[in-house]
Amino acid sequence: MSHPHHPGELAAPDPVRLLAVRDTPLSLDEVFAAVGDDAAGGTALFVGTVRDHDGGADVAGLGYSAHPSAEAELRRVAQKVVDDFPVRALAAVHRVGELAVGDLAVVVAVSCPHRAEAFAACRRLIDDLKSEVPIWKHQKFADGTEEWVGA
Repeated sequence: MSHPHHPGELAAPDPVRLLAVRDTPLSLDEVFAAVGDDAAGGTALFVGTVRDHDGGADVAGLGYSAHPSAEAELRRVAQKVVDDFPVRALAAVHRVGELAVGDLAVVVAVSCPHRAEAFAACRRLIDDLKSEVPIWKHQKFADGTEEWVGA
């Protein structure tokens, strides 16, 4: 999964340490461990969970579906963050399948030399993931209605 290095560049490890779209429960420990780096002074971690209401309606549960290109798009988004910020290490995992209220839907983390960069890079990563990676949310409400949303 690593990209070829440019000629003359030192073979530094790819800062993109973990990217996955998976149908098994997500682990904060796994993501945090993936971005550990001795040169990083700050690590920002964002967790998206399934909430119990949306637009005033009670949510009973939901499912996420991903397009087959989702992991490739996730890599493109991650690479853009690496190109724009001094990222030491980056990780992003998104859950698909059926989730209950309180379940982890997405976990992203970025390690940078300083905290301001880590916060900014992490925010860009989750915002771009949500707007550009083709993963959709199918919400089921307590009253029996359902809706699809661009996740």
